[in-house]
Amino acid sequence: MIEHFLDFFSHESAPGSEEEETFSLSDLSIAAALALTSERASEADSLDLEQRGQKRIRFGNEMEKMEEEVIRTCRLLRVRADRKGLRRKVRKELLELLSGRAPMVWIPLRAHTVWERMDVTMTCTALGSPTPQVTWYKNGIPIDLRRAPAGKYKIKNEFGMLTLHISRCSVEDSAEYSVELKNQHGEAYSFATVLVRKYYGKESGFDSEIYKRSLLAREADFAFSLKPLFAREKEPFTLSCYFSSDLLDHQRGIAWFRDGELLEDSERHQLRNQEREASVTVPSPSLGVCTDAAAQTAGAPGSPLNVKCHDVNKDCLVLSWVAPSDDGGSPVLGYLIERCVVGSHEWLQCNAQPVKTCRCPVLGLTEGQIYQFRVKAVNKAGISHPSKASEAVRAQEASKDSRVTVIPYDQGRTIEISKDDLEGHIKIPLPPTNVRASEVREDYVALAWDEPDPRGREPLNYYVEKSLVGSNSWQMVNLETPANSPRFALFDLAKGKSFRFRVRSLNKYGISEPSLPSQPVTAGAKLAPLPPPSQVLAFRDTETSVALQWDKPKDSPEPLGYYIYCRETGTEEWQTVNNKPVTQNQFTVPGLKPGKEYVFCVKSVSEAGLSESSPETDPIVVRRAIACPSAPHSFVLLHSGKAEMTIGWKAPKRKGGTKILGYFLDQHDHSELDWHEINTQPIPLRVCTVSSLQEGHLYQFRARAINRAGVGEVSEPSDFFRCEEWTMPQPGPPYDVRSSEVRDCSLQLHWEAPLYLGAGPVTGYFIDLCEEGSEEWKQINQQPTASTHMKVSDLETGKCYIFRVRALNKAGVGPPSLPSDPVVVKTKPGTNEIELGVDEEGFIYMAFEAPEKNDDSEFIWSKDYEGPPAADRVQIEEKGNRSKLILKEPSEKDLGVYSVEVTDVDDDISASCTLTKEDLDKLLKRSHEIRNPLIKLISGWNIDILEKGEVRLWLEVEKLSPKAELHLIFNDKELTSTPTHKINFIREKGLVELIIQDFCADDKGMYTAQLKDGKAKNQFTLVLVDEGKWKFRIYICHAQWKLCEATNLKKDTNFQWFFNHKARADGGFDPQTGMGTLRLTKVRHQRDQMEIFTGKSKKIGVGLVNIPRGVWVLNLCIPLNLSLSFTPPALSAAPLKIQPTEEGIKIYTEVKYYTDYMKTTWYHMEKQLESRDRLKTGSTINQIWLHILDPTEADKGKYTLELFDGNSSHKLSTDLSGRGELNQGMGLSCFLRVFQILGRDCSVGDLFVFSVSPQTLCLTCCVSGDPYPEITWFKNEKVIVFEDRYKMDVKGSVVTITIQKVCNEDTGKYSIYVKNKYGSEIGQVTISVYKHGEIPVGTEQEVPAGIITKKRK
Repeated sequence: MIEHFLDFFSHESAPGSEEEETFSLSDLSIAAALALTSERASEADSLDLEQRGQKRIRFGNEMEKMEEEVIRTCRLLRVRADRKGLRRKVRKELLELLSGRAPMVWIPLRAHTVWERMDVTMTCTALGSPTPQVTWYKNGIPIDLRRAPAGKYKIKNEFGMLTLHISRCSVEDSAEYSVELKNQHGEAYSFATVLVRKYYGKESGFDSEIYKRSLLAREADFAFSLKPLFAREKEPFTLSCYFSSDLLDHQRGIAWFRDGELLEDSERHQLRNQEREASVTVPSPSLGVCTDAAAQTAGAPGSPLNVKCHDVNKDCLVLSWVAPSDDGGSPVLGYLIERCVVGSHEWLQCNAQPVKTCRCPVLGLTEGQIYQFRVKAVNKAGISHPSKASEAVRAQEASKDSRVTVIPYDQGRTIEISKDDLEGHIKIPLPPTNVRASEVREDYVALAWDEPDPRGREPLNYYVEKSLVGSNSWQMVNLETPANSPRFALFDLAKGKSFRFRVRSLNKYGISEPSLPSQPVTAGAKLAPLPPPSQVLAFRDTETSVALQWDKPKDSPEPLGYYIYCRETGTEEWQTVNNKPVTQNQFTVPGLKPGKEYVFCVKSVSEAGLSESSPETDPIVVRRAIACPSAPHSFVLLHSGKAEMTIGWKAPKRKGGTKILGYFLDQHDHSELDWHEINTQPIPLRVCTVSSLQEGHLYQFRARAINRAGVGEVSEPSDFFRCEEWTMPQPGPPYDVRSSEVRDCSLQLHWEAPLYLGAGPVTGYFIDLCEEGSEEWKQINQQPTASTHMKVSDLETGKCYIFRVRALNKAGVGPPSLPSDPVVVKTKPGTNEIELGVDEEGFIYMAFEAPEKNDDSEFIWSKDYEGPPAADRVQIEEKGNRSKLILKEPSEKDLGVYSVEVTDVDDDISASCTLTKEDLDKLLKRSHEIRNPLIKLISGWNIDILEKGEVRLWLEVEKLSPKAELHLIFNDKELTSTPTHKINFIREKGLVELIIQDFCADDKGMYTAQLKDGKAKNQFTLVLVDEGKWKFRIYICHAQWKLCEATNLKKDTNFQWFFNHKARADGGFDPQTGMGTLRLTKVRHQRDQMEIFTGKSKKIGVGLVNIPRGVWVLNLCIPLNLSLSFTPPALSAAPLKIQPTEEGIKIYTEVKYYTDYMKTTWYHMEKQLESRDRLKTGSTINQIWLHILDPTEADKGKYTLELFDGNSSHKLSTDLSGRGELNQGMGLSCFLRVFQILGRDCSVGDLFVFSVSPQTLCLTCCVSGDPYPEITWFKNEKVIVFEDRYKMDVKGSVVTITIQKVCNEDTGKYSIYVKNKYGSEIGQVTISVYKHGEIPVGTEQEVPAGIITKKRK
């Protein structure tokens, strides 16, 4: 049409004209449109005449031919006339277009009334030459796309058609919209009104309850966007979305879509709607929805994907699929194909051997049956899960539709004419034509040919023949199963050889001649996988995603797609990102851990499988990409003078993933049109004092934020503020009201003090609360709070609240602050808390991790919300996304509330932790254990007698490292391993043993094993001394005589042998030498028992001796813990001892052995005691004890233990009062204690005096008080300096002073002085140190067990 139009104008131009007319492209387009319209109208008229002529022909009129000529002549005349008129009209229009004209609105705007959330498109048609400039207005204000929300407006101007599109209209979009057209010849306007209405249901009157509720309730919106969800096959998953508030009645129509298709509630898709949540649950997902099926066998590959059927015929088709993303750790060897007749649920395997590529013909189908197919992948570990079944296909003739002609008639009825009916009767078929190889692969060759033409009415089958190139012999390939369709596949052709193929047709009448041979076909070489993509780059996207880009493989076929893999830095396992191949060369990887570092790689997907992995990307930390910040908002006037005003505003809601460097502020005088910038350099704070203003004028302000990415959007203008001096007595409004530590039911509120104080300083603040959507403010605190922070509790979880603050001074309450941003009281998923603990070095720390922080974010720690902790008390360390606050010298000064906030992030990241006295005590105890670790004892010192008379001393501790050290000390001298004293130290078992060959008197003494393993250490002591107890030796000589030697015997001692509890009369005993003999005629593996009686035939000791078979010599020395004592059991009890415990006081005695027939009774001040809540009695095999819990003053006094063994009784006594002195060289001294009095005042219990070794003295007391008191030790009224031999240790309330290498110089008066703000107290004890045997005259007094204490003065 355009060419015809140009010819027309060249024909109409006057020849020889001096000036040739030129036309613009827009002029020619308009003229062509007019010509096209006129021509179509004339053609329609002529077609109408022609149809009327056709009707008359049906009557067989004799005037038929004449009428046709008339119609044809009329049509030609009409066309010629229309063309002449069109030429004249177009020429006139073009002349007008060529001449300049003012804009004109040809079709004006029209008004629209729509429901909320609908889209509106406003259009008008305009003319003008030259093309006018177009400006759209809303209520007289130009629409600026840069300042409007993204996607809110779309403006187009195409061929004079002006369009303004408003998306998702809200009530705020109700306005008068206008369009302005300007050029040098004039201007034109068009106006229209848009009214956006809310839907309130049938009862939509202003008096309805629905309307009233809508005034209070805010419409719900999506609280969070849907995040990608990854699931495994046959594992259910649920997608949920949350709303910012309860859904209103007209918002309950919630719809879910999958790939653009609406989902209905069913067993496969379970839809659930609640007040603030909507979810869809898929009970058993199948492959294809971002899933990855786990293999049945460990190491087997994943399931193939996207199974499709191609070239479907009566007995065969071609199947294709996509290789799985996960190969299970070993290459995929091939694929197994299965088919199923729809409705039978029985899957049959189609191929005996795995197919190596992802495409394969399937033969042997039955015509008319409906099939589904699935594929399994195979590697050396096993077989994968089957793929998702393909779409159902029917096996039928592919050319059936092309051989049938459908003729419609009579309003929708049709007539089908088959080509078979028109070809006539053909008996012997013709040969096929165009035999060719449609697909050549490593495993197979697919042949195709065209059916003979004409084919005939009878069904055709086909025989395929092959011949080696260069040979004239032909071999029939499918003699037993002729093909039913013009397709056939040959498998396992000889590699490297070329073949030709020909086909014969067959019907019931016979077989045709062979077709012409095909071109030579060679079995395909192995299909090589594509090369991997190159230049894989990773870019920051969001806090949970990373954007990837890569280049396609060069000089290679187009891949089927790409698989992406990711790995967290520091791990070795690669994770599959997508189970469906990505067809583009870019992808956004979702679902990553914020703040973690990842690397990525990509593989190409083709019919041959997966390529090698691309080179790994550089490690990238998952953080939001840097962008320009959004606009600041919420301007407020904080102070005003005669010529200046102080303005404040809130930070942008989106900071762009980096630190806000400052703000640019503009001002606007109400009496002027233009805006003026206030500052040329960024203002770092969100408060600015603007000077040089005119008193009484109204001013507006706006701001823009700047970060490393650039200057952000300009804010909306503030309200008009009048510049006049404030003289009110009340304080100004607080500002910057914000919330942190938002958790279920609570949050922490912060604000800044007002800048204008009024008549006096601010004395407190009142906090108001309002639920979002309501206008009712409620005061939270009845009494004003003095600080600029407050914890708000008892809030309703899930609700949205707004807060404001009012300041108070002596003149009254000032105006409220600007309301805070709405906050939903709910703990966000993934919220971290402060970790309180002790590190490996024994330091008490608080740690906080924030994966969402960006590069410029900082951790801001504070104590009690008053500012950062004192630098001399804490040390702060940061590493990556983790900040650690370490207490340098933990004490009660460090108790309080510690909080931390992360700066320069869009969402609040904060937490707090309260350090209490109880927590500090536990942490100090744990710190001491870490800094002074002890090697754990499993089994204390044990003594064994070996078969050859050797003595084995051994103990067992926990497993030690190979670097563990052992020092074995004997009587202050370190032992080394010798043949007579062999030391074995097995570190991996924690075993320490000393084997002494000939144990004698020189081996008696104290053995100490000192162990050290890194920082951990411990020592264990065994004392072997002769305390006059009975020892004996047993010899076996030549397996005939058994001898026993006993020492220190009394004259009335009898010696009796027993065997299996029966007395042996053949034993002898010599009292002079202490030798006892027993003649053994035959040694058996029995257990002999020796019992010793006193002169009164009282059995007082039992010894058991093992006599193993075949041992000829045995020298057995029973040590202290197995020796026989001739003292009655009651008399063997040691003096009562006193031991302090965490629960109270323990009074106990040690006995050699305790039996059930012994009766024990405890007395306090001659009053018998019974076991009850505060008094616990008990016994073990070698100890009898009384435990006094929570002792009081009433528990002082004398305690007596009465032991009765059936014949006689024995009493032991001690007194819980007095002072003590130490006998240098004693192994054990007494405990003395006065009970502590608890209260707010500090107190000190009486001192415990005891020695842990002959050279070491310990003074211990219990100290209490709130706050914990200061402690000072004195010796002879002088302060003790703890160095060299003096050490002090504090464990909770127990204070211990240790004096090493005690000497006479340590004699003196020791006292402890404790003090806090409520009072003080002193505890004293006098210690006398003297050599063994030297007793000062007149100062001693006998007490049980030989303990000597100094008399009280």
